[in-house]
Amino acid sequence: MTRPTGQILADYRVRASLTQEQLAERSGISVETIRKLEQGVRKSARMDTLHALARALNLPTSALIGDQAEAAARAEPDHRPLSLAEIRRAVAPIRGLGGTTLAAPTGEPPAPEVLRARLTGVDRAYQANDYATALSALPSLLLDVRAAAGLAVDDARPAALVLQARTLHLTGNLLIQLRAGDLAQIALSDALHAAEAAGDQVVASTVVQGMVWLLMRQGRLAEAAELAVTTADHVEPRFSRAAPAELAAWGWLAMGAAAAYARDNRPDAAAELVDAAAAAAVRIGERAPEPGHLMMVGGFDAGRVQMQRVENAAVAGDPGRVLALSEAVPPRPTPVGSSWQRHRLDVAWAHAERRQYADATGVLLQLQERAPAWLRHQRYARDIVRQIADGRRRAMSTELAELAALVGCTP
Repeated sequence: MTRPTGQILADYRVRASLTQEQLAERSGISVETIRKLEQGVRKSARMDTLHALARALNLPTSALIGDQAEAAARAEPDHRPLSLAEIRRAVAPIRGLGGTTLAAPTGEPPAPEVLRARLTGVDRAYQANDYATALSALPSLLLDVRAAAGLAVDDARPAALVLQARTLHLTGNLLIQLRAGDLAQIALSDALHAAEAAGDQVVASTVVQGMVWLLMRQGRLAEAAELAVTTADHVEPRFSRAAPAELAAWGWLAMGAAAAYARDNRPDAAAELVDAAAAAAVRIGERAPEPGHLMMVGGFDAGRVQMQRVENAAVAGDPGRVLALSEAVPPRPTPVGSSWQRHRLDVAWAHAERRQYADATGVLLQLQERAPAWLRHQRYARDIVRQIADGRRRAMSTELAELAALVGCTP
């Protein structure tokens, strides 16, 4: 049975011959928080708290996680959640005796080109942070692509399975954003099965990257890194002749591994993998991925690699380096996408850490204007707003109060 995080922390602190006060001074975490964790008053801690404590003890962050990984990765803002009932029926349909599915559609499924057009529309809604539209369109699309794959034969079957994999992958990504990890895991597992059955290594690799993201959200950092690295090793392309889609899929895996290593207090391994991803981005250059893979691997370029460098600096707790590295990030892309939005949260955090509260608030207000549905699902944003509110000497402004309400941060 896994021990509580507080007990694990106390054991490592004692082995390091540190008092609670000394660990607090080294880590920047309050002695009250450390005391409550060790006494079991607090059952879980935020991932950034665990990361700071691990740095102070010279440990991988995963050594401290214990049995509270899911609790540390969860904690949604207080807002009215979108209903997941319909997507749950489509992702995890109920089957009776003989394999009969209760949610199975009747009649012939739409033609492949119609299904592909519908998937493109849902992806656009997702990229535009219109989660309500994506969530309402995906259930029927999932049922139709699953039916089409089931009926496809001979040469038409691989393409039908790829379409099913891409739809399930997008579904998994959306569910991760909505913090529905159980459903996301089902969707991504089914997506991987479909991609492998189709024999499409690029699609399968990008689905694995979605799984890496989910594992990190759950606090399973060592597993996330191992999955990304082993998959990247398996699919590593020859740079001299690899297609852009192959390079991009591999590059995403390298950056996923880097993100996991950074959070697990292994900065050198993270930096090495980001450098490898940068080499893949340079090799791709201005060439675009093939149309069939554009949705899956689009957005991987030198700018996205630079955002990963910024993110790693933020995880390491270095606001000055975050701001310096962010200067090399290209201007806002079109469409924006969640990666760029996540990068801007790193910039807001860095400003807040340096007590540049007006600058931090300005970044958050831009995100509120452009992506309110995305922002309210980000616990990171809530922590930054709370930091700004606690650090300001003046009363909370109307704009800051609106931000706090959006992300569920009570004054």
